[in-house]
Amino acid sequence: MALRIYNTLSGQKEEFQPIEEGEVKMYVCGPTVYDSSHIGHARSVIFFDVVYRYLKGLGLDVTYARNFTDIDDKIINRAEQLGVTAKAVAEKYMDEFHRDMDALHVKRPDLAPLATEHIDDIVALITRLIDKGKAYPVDGDVYFRVTSFDGYGKLSGRKLEDMEAGARIEVDDRKENPFDFALWKAQKPGEPAWESPWGMGRPGWHIECSAMSSRLLGETIDIHGGGKDLIFPHHENEIAQSEAAFDSPFVKYWMHNGFVNINAEKMSKSLGNTTMIKDVLKNYHPEAVRLFLLSNHYRSPIDYNEQAMKEAAGNLDKLYTLLRRISDEFGNLSILRLQSFNNKFGDLFREFCEGMEDDFNTARGMAALFEALRATNRTIDEMTDENAFESKIEIDGHMVDLFKMANILGVLNENPYEYFEAKKDKSGVDASRVEALIQERAEVRKAKNFQRADEIREELTAMGVAIEDGPGGTTWKMMD
Repeated sequence: MALRIYNTLSGQKEEFQPIEEGEVKMYVCGPTVYDSSHIGHARSVIFFDVVYRYLKGLGLDVTYARNFTDIDDKIINRAEQLGVTAKAVAEKYMDEFHRDMDALHVKRPDLAPLATEHIDDIVALITRLIDKGKAYPVDGDVYFRVTSFDGYGKLSGRKLEDMEAGARIEVDDRKENPFDFALWKAQKPGEPAWESPWGMGRPGWHIECSAMSSRLLGETIDIHGGGKDLIFPHHENEIAQSEAAFDSPFVKYWMHNGFVNINAEKMSKSLGNTTMIKDVLKNYHPEAVRLFLLSNHYRSPIDYNEQAMKEAAGNLDKLYTLLRRISDEFGNLSILRLQSFNNKFGDLFREFCEGMEDDFNTARGMAALFEALRATNRTIDEMTDENAFESKIEIDGHMVDLFKMANILGVLNENPYEYFEAKKDKSGVDASRVEALIQERAEVRKAKNFQRADEIREELTAMGVAIEDGPGGTTWKMMD
């Protein structure tokens, strides 16, 4: 199999070939930390977390950088509202971002640069652009000269002349062209600022990523990613300033994930439907959030709604129910987890990889995950004394494949018993009452009083409790 990636720059799928054999340099735009992160941020971060996991699983040496924009107009405005420093605002929301992503089992990137820690790199890059005639200073600001870069618009497909014809932007007579963008902003009263050849000021939004990427990963990198909303102007401007500065391609493969809608509406602050990660996690397990966000192809939009989340939570329950069943009957979960890190795999993991190799199609990958679930349950159901040995080998193979998939998707990180106990605790249901009813049901069934047994099941169902009879007795869990 050969990995193929849809490249926004070319508008088609291309076979992935790293610039340096065996190595991958990947940069993903992180958040501007002026507020809590929402479910749209989670989609981007979780998807590129899966990309990172998969590439490493292929044996590639991946260096993954995801930045924080920790100085920006929005941060300064929030600081003024709260009566604190911009640094305090940035640190508060960076800490919250880390908590959210840790809860979602997102692996930390290899590098997490801050714009304010790379001011010298930013100033050096801007100076280089001025020296080459690609940028110009005016009144303490510095602007990139868009007409100096012939390839402007090649990522978004926009033509400068068409944009100018219908432009609706704030007029600034100091600019040579309305679409020239700020590389450096002169200090305004009360704003944080740093020294530069053009006076005290701070970096523009676009320049920071070019400066940090080139410093940490090199002038040309393999993959640059982010949400579709960043294609223009952010990534378009990154290309212009980076390629104008270094006279070499900036990025080989551009990847952009689609939006998250809320109940079939675009998520926006103006509609009041912005859904924060911390609020989602109050109601749903982090791994259910991952399953939901990975259930559609990353380039397609996905609709966040209660029904979709309940379905994801139910699917997660099925996976943990299988783990509990395996542990109850065979007791070898830890061994199977360890075996999943070796190079052996079966047809189900191969099916998973076929989906992932096709532009990281996690929807196809998850179909293979749940086929592994069904195949394992089916084999256990059909196991007899006569075929026990062969069945056990088959079950082990399915479960190794399942754990391999789960490792890449970032799910099944917990002990199944602790998972279900946590759900019980969170439900607020009186566990002792449930256990007493289950015990009574066992006694009346033994006495063949099936009417009372059915009444108890109905009472438990009304409490939101699902029961499951098995060889080891009756277990229970909360319904979603």
